[in-house]
Formats: sequence, C-alpha cells, structure tokens
Amino acid sequence: MRPKAINVIAKEDYTLLVEFDNGEIKVFDVKPYLSYKAFEELKDIKKFNSVKITGLSVGWNNGADICPDELYNNSVVKN
Repeated sequence: MRPKAINVIAKEDYTLLVEFDNGEIKVFDVKPYLSYKAFEELKDIKKFNSVKITGLSVGWNNGADICPDELYNNSVVKN
C-alpha cells in the first residue's frame, strides 16, 4: 500500500516538504512541472504556497495536483 501524504509545507524554492503516514519526510521538487499549463499559475509564490492535502496526495485551488505515486516515488528523503 502506498504511503499517504498527511502534511505538506510549501518552500520558497518551489519544493514541497511532505510528511507521509509511514513517518517519512520527503522533499518533492515542483519546478519541473511549472512549465505545464495546469501548474503555470503556481509560479506566483502566493498561489504555490496554497498547497494542501487532497486525498492521498497534494493539490492546489486551481485543480493542479500531483499523482500520489509520483509524489512519493519522485521525492527524496529529507536529510
């Protein structure tokens, strides 16, 4: 079973600090996604900072979200 995101903090460098229900804290880099139409308006840091938990993953008010598998598998353990 995939870990569920339970807390998220947006960072000024367009990364997300994500806590999962298995106790892991990982960093997900959103910068590569900002060129996609659904994520373009998140270049506005105020909008980026509005990230929240949405079901198993994270998302924004404009409908942009990150697939739960992508969020977990493409994030790195925070040192």
